[in-house]
Parts: sequence; C-alpha cells; structure tokens
Amino acid sequence: MDIEELIDELIEREGGFVDHPADRGGATRWGVTEATARETGYHGAMRDYPRSAAASLYRARYWLAPRFDAVAARAPALAAELFDTGVNMGPAVAARFLQRALTALNRGARDYPDLAIDGRVGPQTLTALDRFLALHEPGGEVVLLKAVEAMQGERYLQLAERRPANEAFLYGWLANRLGNGGGLE
Repeated sequence: MDIEELIDELIEREGGFVDHPADRGGATRWGVTEATARETGYHGAMRDYPRSAAASLYRARYWLAPRFDAVAARAPALAAELFDTGVNMGPAVAARFLQRALTALNRGARDYPDLAIDGRVGPQTLTALDRFLALHEPGGEVVLLKAVEAMQGERYLQLAERRPANEAFLYGWLANRLGNGGGLE
C-alpha cells in the first residue's frame, strides 16, 4: 500500500467535520485540528477545510518529515502503522514506540546497540531496523508491529484513565486504530 492509499483510508476513517465537546483538539475536518490547520496557513471555516490540504499535510508532516517513508522501504506494514499512530498521537510518539521495541528486542545489545529513544527515525534507528529484520526473517515485521500496537493500546488506556472525558473516545481508538495501520487486514 502506498502513501496515497494510506492517506485515503485515514481520511475516510477520520471523516468530515467533527466538533465533539469532549475533544480537547476542538473542531476537526478530515482529522485535522483547527490549530494545525491554522499553523499551516489555513484561515477559513473548518467545515470548509479542503481534503487536498489535509492530504498534503499528512504526506509532509506525518510521512516524509518523520521518515516513515524510509521505514516503508524496509517494512511497509510497520510504516503504515507508524503513520496512523503518528497522526493520532504525534510522529515522535510513534517513532519512540519503534525505538523502544527495537531496543527491547536487541537481546541485550548483542544484535545491535541500544537506541536513543529520541522520537527521530535517523540512521541508527534504520540500521537497527535493518539488522532486526535480517535476523528475524520472515516474521520480524509482524513482531515489531505487535509491539508498537501494544504500546499504542497502553497509551490509549492511560489517556482514558488520566482524563475521564477521553473515555468517550477509548472504544473508537481501540476499534479503529489498533491493527489498522492503513487498512492492513
């Protein structure tokens, strides 16, 4: 699945205009918050925020900038999940999930060095990913995907526990985000 398909599925999942009273992010369209739309120069009503602007934002800020495209060249299903997680929780959070999983799975640094959990997919993260995938063919990507999804699920539970208003979203987060890395079946 390429980034255009991932974006199309994400926008379909996020839906059109939403202004849920319990959502701290306020009004959204295509999953883009008003604050993010304003940051990128949009000044109109959120009900009118263009789908094309959302698609461009998702490609630039949540795929290319965090280097999930480089992950996709190695592990496309994992990259799809990182993209979806990044949109929902922030790209740095998604990258930290990957770095934590790779570090925890490196057998005490015997396979490759521990990573700095800095939320940036750089050369060290990509080298560790390459090494992990080479050592764990053919199932390594699936294991990393499960680890990322486990951390994502735990974070959703924590968000609901810390802020009861988030309970309004917990079921949807778990049903529509986990295992949904861009519509992977």
